Amino acid sequence: MVLKGIPSVLSPELLYTLGLMGHGDELVLADANFPASSTCACGPKEIRADGLGIPQLLKAILKLLPLDTYVPSSAAVMDLVDSDKRNGLLVPVWDTYKELLNEAGSQTSLEKVERFAFYERAKKAYAVVATGETALYGNVILKKGIIPAELLQ
Repeated sequence: MVLKGIPSVLSPELLYTLGLMGHGDELVLADANFPASSTCACGPKEIRADGLGIPQLLKAILKLLPLDTYVPSSAAVMDLVDSDKRNGLLVPVWDTYKELLNEAGSQTSLEKVERFAFYERAKKAYAVVATGETALYGNVILKKGIIPAELLQ
């Protein structure tokens, strides 16, 4: 699908989903290790974006999706488990996410959510996008915001 002004990495299904989401709905961008299909068996819509990395997809999504400005953080990542914290595991993809969020106008920091709490939150999301992202701890949850009436055309 090719449309003027719409990033080509956004599938028709994902575009439709972004449009249907309302204020406060959450979208999970899931890495390749995330249990997307079993999570979606609990309710969220599953969208496949195999082969795409999350930074590429996130950049495209943020061109269209307003982020929630009424919450302390409009984006969340899965926090490291204790053993990875003790071993000093670095997650450079988080810096990429922060940069992309800042470019999109987000002034909030990434919320870190404990692993199993992240899974539970994902089960309540509007949709889960299963990507080909291979970075460890690459999952991110976005909370949709509003577009003021004067900006709608």
